[in-house]
Amino acid sequence: MDRVRKQMDFLVEIDKLKSIYRRAVLMNRSRNENDAEHSWHLAVMAMVLLEHANESVDVLRVLKMLLVHDIVEIDAGDVSAYDLAGQAGKQERELAAAKRIFGLLPEEQREELFELWVEFEERKSAEAQFAAALDRLAPLLHNYQTEGQTWKEHGITLDMVLARNSQIGQGSERLWAFAQEIIRESVEKGYLPEK
Repeated sequence: MDRVRKQMDFLVEIDKLKSIYRRAVLMNRSRNENDAEHSWHLAVMAMVLLEHANESVDVLRVLKMLLVHDIVEIDAGDVSAYDLAGQAGKQERELAAAKRIFGLLPEEQREELFELWVEFEERKSAEAQFAAALDRLAPLLHNYQTEGQTWKEHGITLDMVLARNSQIGQGSERLWAFAQEIIRESVEKGYLPEK
């Protein structure tokens, strides 16, 4: 029963992910997206867009990474990639959160989820690179569909978006080509300022 209790404690804890709101606005603009919704959407994106990965990848491993990658934000909070002040100390906060939250699980599950989280963060494997590509593509889609709402609210410019998202190509050259198209269209339509 101790094993079941640990697993249930973890599952209860991660329910908090539903209460961590991101800067991304839902495509219908009704409210901000929460981390649980973001993770679910990325998992579906992985299933649908798998054929566009640069290399053959283990889709189950990609799905696992996408489902656990933001769990640390329960403790560390969501910090915008464009918030340089908020980035200070982020790695340390997230590492402490990963140790605490995954530490609720039985040992082998704790190790597996922690290692998946580290793999995603390091982006060395083909799976992590593809997962990270999707994680960067999703906010682009949200901004395109909402006419650049969060870009405009936070003063994000073309150079910032290109610098942040060029890593999409590490996981999928096709998706990076698509991302560049919607970035270009966003500038043309006035959703994203050039400067």
